[in-house]
Amino acid sequence: MAEARTGSVQSVERAAELLELLADAGGEAALSELAATTGLPLPTIHRLMRTLLALGYVRQLPSRRYALGPRLIRLGESAGRQLGNAARPYLAQIAAELGESANLAMIDRDMAVYVAQASSGQSMRMFTEVGRRVYTHCTGVGKAVLAQLDDGTVREIVRRVGMPAMTEHSITDVETLLAELATIRERGYAIDEGEQEIGVRCYAVPVPEAPTPTALSVSGPDSRVTDAFGERAVPLLQRRAAEISAALLHD
Repeated sequence: MAEARTGSVQSVERAAELLELLADAGGEAALSELAATTGLPLPTIHRLMRTLLALGYVRQLPSRRYALGPRLIRLGESAGRQLGNAARPYLAQIAAELGESANLAMIDRDMAVYVAQASSGQSMRMFTEVGRRVYTHCTGVGKAVLAQLDDGTVREIVRRVGMPAMTEHSITDVETLLAELATIRERGYAIDEGEQEIGVRCYAVPVPEAPTPTALSVSGPDSRVTDAFGERAVPLLQRRAAEISAALLHD
């Protein structure tokens, strides 16, 4: 565990890191596992976890392992709504400029959750309900999110939630997924080639420096969202993602 930063409260930093470690471990872990990762003495971790337990930020399972608590759900939902509300004007700009629906999504409990959307003005358009959770391996935003994580974390995520075939084009093998994520990292964007829904295509880019892996996307029918469309869309998405990062995460 890193040393406390100047001006910070060490116990708060340690408690926050324990919550992040629980999230990285899939939502639950034993005290011994947390001690091995942080290097803190067991009594210190036990004291911090008992405090978090009393506040509802963690819960204890019958196995004596600790898991993320229900009180975090309210905080996460509130933060997601705030992020979505602030990002919506940027999504509206994308929808107006490209003529297709724009979405913002972030990782949440091994899935991608949509936190904001702006619909296009087309009569035939894509609509994704805010709050909808989707698999990461078969969506543009999901793959753009996974590309921000290391391969070991990606393996753990798909091990926990699986890789169901949503369409015949879905990636269902972890090695194939990891190879595609390497390509996404190199070129800077992800493509959903009808992997979530037949006839739908999507381009997605990461939102840089987000504290939680977040992605911005544009989607529509594959008759309109072509390779030529992507050549126009990707630079615009990357500019808007940088603007969202600056406006939401650094102000």
